Amino acid sequence: SSSSSSSSSSSSSSLTSRRACVLVLGDIGRSPRMQYHALSLSRRGFDVTFVGFLVGPKLLTYVSKVVAQSFELLKYWLLPCISQNPPGLPAIAVAWFVGLIRGSQFIIDWHNYGYSIMALTLGETHPIVQVAKWYEHVFGRLASHNLCVTNAMREDLQTNWGIRALTLYDRPASVFRETPVRQRHRLFMKLGETHVAFRHSSAGETKDVEQTPFTVYDLNKESVDLKPKRPALLISSTSWTEDEDFSVLLKALEEYEAMVQRGASLPPLVCVITGKGPQKQFYRSVIDSLCLQHVQICTPWLEAEDYPVLLG
Repeated sequence: SSSSSSSSSSSSSSLTSRRACVLVLGDIGRSPRMQYHALSLSRRGFDVTFVGFLVGPKLLTYVSKVVAQSFELLKYWLLPCISQNPPGLPAIAVAWFVGLIRGSQFIIDWHNYGYSIMALTLGETHPIVQVAKWYEHVFGRLASHNLCVTNAMREDLQTNWGIRALTLYDRPASVFRETPVRQRHRLFMKLGETHVAFRHSSAGETKDVEQTPFTVYDLNKESVDLKPKRPALLISSTSWTEDEDFSVLLKALEEYEAMVQRGASLPPLVCVITGKGPQKQFYRSVIDSLCLQHVQICTPWLEAEDYPVLLG
């Protein structure tokens, strides 16, 4: 596991009462919302300790890492602690217990229900699922405060479990902005090295022009322009877990293909699905079995600096 601390320019002694712990029982790199919490707290003068894993824990090392993280919490526990759920078993129980010992506040940020994700594979009546549901219900009510990502989640928590939560919508970081055309071209060229969807056909191309399906770079004029008849670009990020049913998107892409074949005036479509997770290979095989002529689908793992560029 890993812990890191960030602080404002104020001296550490002046921040004694303005400290916070952000807890992720998982891969920090795949928890952007928790990263934003840490950044937001830091920018508001808090000394932030970020506790989590540099990579997702494997099943065989999960228990030992949870124990190690528990000791880290005892060492670094400050005021307050924000923990995401899921995964929250047993992180939120440990965080609550340590907060009880230290007399500090404990906040849960609800992204989903862990028990409902378990139920997708084990079934709703499985004993483990029932224990997980009870666990989330109990410790959700013990939290000092609860946050959630949507009003629908807030209403569900209130209606079914009597938990009052505050909705905090995700907001993009400053790195997410419109990408200049020249920078887009560089990224498309880079992606074209490994993904056919971003590779321009060399037919009719001259040595003075560098092209992607979306852009054209005039080497003599050193100018980059968007092509007037370029494909549409659709982007989706995912953790490739069972609670994200990507068959919905794939069916929509098949319908798009059918509309084009029926004569609809629609551009070719490039769909980029980025992320890592347990079901990636399954959906990759499903994608490969689709008969699509006007839709291209690629599943790259984008580098951290490339993701905001592609979105922009």
